[in-house]
Amino acid sequence: MDWFATGDYDIAREILQRGIAAIFLIAFVSALNQFPALLGDTGLLPVRRFTAVVPFRRAPSLFHWRYSDRMLRLVAGLGAGLSATVLLGLPQLGPAWLPMLVFLLLFAAYLSIVNVGQTFYSFGWESLLVEAGFVVAFLGSTAVATPIPVLLFLRWLVFRLEFGAGLIKLRGGREWRDLTALYYHHETQPMPNPVSWFVHHLPRWFHRGEVLGNHAVQLGLPVLLFAPQPVASIAAGLIVLSQLWLVLTGNFAWLNWITIVLAAAAVDDASFHWLGGLVVPGPRDAPAAAPGEPPLWFVVTVLAVTTLLLVLSYWPARNLLRRRQLMNASFNPFHLVNAYGAFGTVTKERFEVIVEGSDTGDPDPTAWRAYEFRGKPGDPTRLPGQFAPYHLRLDWLMWFLALGSRDTHWFEMFLARLLQGDPATLRMLAHNPFPAHPPRYLRARLFRYRFSTPAERRAEKVWWVRTEVGTLVPPVTLPADPVTAADE
Repeated sequence: MDWFATGDYDIAREILQRGIAAIFLIAFVSALNQFPALLGDTGLLPVRRFTAVVPFRRAPSLFHWRYSDRMLRLVAGLGAGLSATVLLGLPQLGPAWLPMLVFLLLFAAYLSIVNVGQTFYSFGWESLLVEAGFVVAFLGSTAVATPIPVLLFLRWLVFRLEFGAGLIKLRGGREWRDLTALYYHHETQPMPNPVSWFVHHLPRWFHRGEVLGNHAVQLGLPVLLFAPQPVASIAAGLIVLSQLWLVLTGNFAWLNWITIVLAAAAVDDASFHWLGGLVVPGPRDAPAAAPGEPPLWFVVTVLAVTTLLLVLSYWPARNLLRRRQLMNASFNPFHLVNAYGAFGTVTKERFEVIVEGSDTGDPDPTAWRAYEFRGKPGDPTRLPGQFAPYHLRLDWLMWFLALGSRDTHWFEMFLARLLQGDPATLRMLAHNPFPAHPPRYLRARLFRYRFSTPAERRAEKVWWVRTEVGTLVPPVTLPADPVTAADE
């Protein structure tokens, strides 16, 4: 069975299974904390209204059968619990079918959430987690050797993720071709982190080097993932280093971390042992007992699934060759074998929507107080925070709103919930300026933000400098029946 399974990737299998389980755990905890307020029965975009008009065949989900906030919490809670068992390595100690069953349950549970999550779950890393969770289900347990077809398909997943992102950039904005993209990106990215201000102020030659390095990693290294060892391990290691730089300089939910985990599919045990010897010199542990040959049912299942995934690969492979390449697209309702890519263009100016309330009888210009979000910039004196790999869904959509997104119904409902003083909505914010009672009026103003210069930072103690651009929403209030008005 040397053509089917190998004992040279046992460490990679552990990293893949436990790493994807850790990200599932974060995703399910995120759903527990945010889904009811965003998409629940009294949320901004209620699931029941979505399932009433979108059929099951277009968005397969358990919640087509029945939705309630309690059921959502049950599904997400069970998903978090199952994820924790894999993170602890428990199913991997059993027969090959046990981790397969657990991961398929995680796949079904999270697919059910994503497929009714609407705009709040429309990010590429949602599909990436669903696809990765399905594929790693067929890595088996410690009772069998690691199946080679699954490892190769995971490398194909990393190839699509990295190479697709590289092509999107070359086909996108001129700033990627003239090497100026990162003059702006650290400042205008959706959610800067505590390091972003400092990196933004590095010399321009450094930022040009960042772009060149990005092109080399995304367009050159993915092909080498299929090369013989140790070339494949070196390529994977360089991809990991590039992802760690993105982790250091931004908040992209779990996108970078899941890429790091998936890159392990190209690293053999010998390379891990070599790296471990560099980090912690000394004698190595005795090798574990070799796993047995995989049973026939396992071989047949893995080959059948791999064949299905290869057939589904036609559409994303064709997309890579298209001049008008799709970014973060799914070609089937199960989010298997998707197209990926990010930041085909880089915005050169940053805009922020600031939501303010007033509790005076008349919208007095001096009485407005601002709501603060957890992650998105607001108060210029506040240092951007680190939230990834956790995903702040409301904050991300506020970034798209400031760019002029036409998808605004959720924001209208958000304003209505603030006027009602909805506790679930307020819990998603960092600061509620009206703790005693909701405001009588709300408005939304648009500002242009830029990072302060080092001199401005020293003199004024601010991280951001902002200039008002205009009014997005003029002062609004609820009519006499706020519940009816908010649901319209």
